[in-house]
Amino acid sequence: MSTTQPKKRIAIFGSTGSIGTQALDVIAANPNLFSAEVLTAQSNDELLVKQARKFNPNIVVIGDEKRYARVKEALANTDVKVFTGEKALEEVAAMDCYDLMLAAIVGFAGLKPTLKAIEAKKIIALANKETLVVAGDIVMQKAVENRVPVIPVDSEHAAIFQCLVGETRNPIEKIILTASGGPFFGKKPNFLVNVKRDHALQHPNWAMGAKITIDSATLMNKGLEMIEAKWLFNLRPEQIQVVVHPQSIIHSMVQFEDGSIKAQMGLPDMKLPIQYAMAFPQRIANNFPRYDFRKPNTLTFDEPDTKTFRNLALATDALHKGGNLPCVLNAANEIAVFAFLHNRLGFLDMTDLIEKTMNKIPFIEKPSLQEYFDSDAEARSFAASLIHM
Repeated sequence: MSTTQPKKRIAIFGSTGSIGTQALDVIAANPNLFSAEVLTAQSNDELLVKQARKFNPNIVVIGDEKRYARVKEALANTDVKVFTGEKALEEVAAMDCYDLMLAAIVGFAGLKPTLKAIEAKKIIALANKETLVVAGDIVMQKAVENRVPVIPVDSEHAAIFQCLVGETRNPIEKIILTASGGPFFGKKPNFLVNVKRDHALQHPNWAMGAKITIDSATLMNKGLEMIEAKWLFNLRPEQIQVVVHPQSIIHSMVQFEDGSIKAQMGLPDMKLPIQYAMAFPQRIANNFPRYDFRKPNTLTFDEPDTKTFRNLALATDALHKGGNLPCVLNAANEIAVFAFLHNRLGFLDMTDLIEKTMNKIPFIEKPSLQEYFDSDAEARSFAASLIHM
């Protein structure tokens, strides 16, 4: 890429989280290619201010209105515009001061700003899987209508995306999502019943935020990814397979109808799919560590244990039934993970809570956007009522 091309202006929605901070590392390493135009955070005002001082964006948004004055004051001697609140996130998403949105807000909260950015015809680098889990049909339909590319940042979906470049006319037979198995691979319920927060937060291969690390430990992460893949790549549920691959070197695979399989490989490092999505269609040089085939390493593959890790079975059920069930599954899971992280719910109890919520909330086959929001609120309220505070 020549330096004469204008910089790509990036809006990072969720700049203080694991994906957001790594994206800023990529921008810092490539100042001639990218600029950080918009940074948003929910409550981490200290880090947001630090980032704003370093990258001098056009706009920052702090979600938590109680922290607005602090951010505003800290940036008073800069040109950075400061906004606050949920509505501001949506309004900034619709502005024309940026080219690409990195959607990295964790959970359901990322849905509205992403829809606004699509309506404003922005390129979407999607790191928030819940957006498609909750309302994938509506989000992808809007993307098609507005001719907006949605480039996945999740390492598995980024892998599939890369395997499909140049294969537009070739039908997919199936995709194979790889799962590390998390920290409790091979463990049985009698072990898992005693698992505590700190134990579950120790992921063997990836450095991720707390929510996604717990989802990885329960295999819910893989379930959410199956639902996300259905919408991203326009697949039927039976075309999506999960295998456990503890080394996390193969990030995912695509099998075509001639039986040929393409795999995308590399060391586990989220900066790679982040950089790929931001620079697409270019690949840009970096100094990330490389996988070395000369150092013998066995790559293994196993079936996931859905009897022990029932979250994956519940998510598969939601994938097949569709409608508002994935939305309900996601809402209940967000409540369950929050409660587990605050020591109010046991590791295995998370699954029971999700299952009860899925059975309780009325099923809607073809929900409107409003019905998705209502299902989400209903599911959260019911799930929260099951937790003994």
